[in-house]
Amino acid sequence: MPLSPRIRPLVRLAVLAAAILLLLALAAPVGAAEDPSTVNVQVPAPGGDPGTTIGLLGLFTLITLGPSVLIMMTGFTRILIVLGFLRQAMGTPTLPPNQILVGISIFLTIFVMGPTFSTINETALQPYLNEEISGQQAIDNAAKPLKVFMLKQTGSSELELFVNLSREEAPKTADDVPLTTLVPAFMVSEIKTAFMIGFLIYVPFLIIDMVVASTLMSMGMMMLPPQMISLPFKLLLFVLVDGWALLIQNLVAGFHT
Repeated sequence: MPLSPRIRPLVRLAVLAAAILLLLALAAPVGAAEDPSTVNVQVPAPGGDPGTTIGLLGLFTLITLGPSVLIMMTGFTRILIVLGFLRQAMGTPTLPPNQILVGISIFLTIFVMGPTFSTINETALQPYLNEEISGQQAIDNAAKPLKVFMLKQTGSSELELFVNLSREEAPKTADDVPLTTLVPAFMVSEIKTAFMIGFLIYVPFLIIDMVVASTLMSMGMMMLPPQMISLPFKLLLFVLVDGWALLIQNLVAGFHT
């Protein structure tokens, strides 16, 4: 399908920016220039050392997959889905806005994953930056704390399901479970847990909707939308029970069990 005339300049600008960034990333300084205001760059030849190019490609890949790692291997999914259910149950589908919910989910994820991130920093990132371990060893050390976290939050039924679907030999211990099997099992388990929490969130608000709808029908006010009357009562109930603190407390506690 042809692009809209309004989109074509944006696409061209994005392609041009990507080409410039790639060129600058692959460029290497030739040497110190006589004039400090002059910078000489040289693009590595095809037959040169591929280590720099492969490292840069790996860095770009890591930056690209960073959001996916945050979503798939942390508690971000559960937190965001639960907050979305809360918004729908209260009858305010646009409040808080999506940007607010995503921001809350990101910082709650950082809070929940704090011990795991600290372990990764101590055992993988800092030793690698100090050139004490290799890149592969750093990746292995970083994967261990993540696997421990995901295994605690993954249900046995979901893990067994994906082990059977992989058609590979069943792992003897939890440490032998590959990430390719553990990550989808963790994702499904997180979605399942989020839906269970969402059901519990809906129950009190559903009761308020039913009481308001029954009251309006008994008064003969069938043309008045029940949501218009029940929304203030939902907000009042949520404020009186300190709903935000209660919800966040239970969300965080769920990751520590």
